[in-house]
Amino acid sequence: MQQFWEERYGAAGYAYGKAPNVFLQSEIDNRKPGRALFPAEGEGRNAVYAARLGWEVEAFDYSSAARRKALDLAKSNNVSLHYQVASVETFPFGQHQYDLIALCFVHLPPLLRQQLHAACAEALRPGGVLLLEGFHKRQLSLESGGPKNEALLFSLEELKPDFKGLSLDFAAQQRVILREGPYHNGPAETVRIIATKNTNDGKP
Repeated sequence: MQQFWEERYGAAGYAYGKAPNVFLQSEIDNRKPGRALFPAEGEGRNAVYAARLGWEVEAFDYSSAARRKALDLAKSNNVSLHYQVASVETFPFGQHQYDLIALCFVHLPPLLRQQLHAACAEALRPGGVLLLEGFHKRQLSLESGGPKNEALLFSLEELKPDFKGLSLDFAAQQRVILREGPYHNGPAETVRIIATKNTNDGKP
């Protein structure tokens, strides 16, 4: 799987474009900047957008080709990123570190997905926000992107227990039109979640 992503991100152009995810953009445009984390960030379109808004941005992906492109994109936008080559298992999430964590189309096997989501919940500061958009299981019949393995796709019923330690402010399945480069293009079935870490949960 790592080789797949090295080849995709090593190709010419940006696989998912240079513009941010629409859902992410709509949710952070009016938020006060703080410290943000972008797991499995790929070529950096979302992390760079957040940095342009004044966020202190960390990101990781296990593709070194993705990191190179993300840093190139950051440089062309006159912003900086702290971007590591790491996996979900090796990245040091820590506790109470981030005001925002954004998961944009991060699809993993169920056990690894649960590990990632638990680590993200733990890494949020009290009052911090987690944003997630990913493909719903109904995406399997569509050609606009995403894994062709139902086990890697999402349903709200499966996702909600992952974030039981957070307050779910918004959770919905939605039909959207994606225009995110050549690999996310057209009508799509997605899941969108906004969740907040309770302010009385641990240290600030």
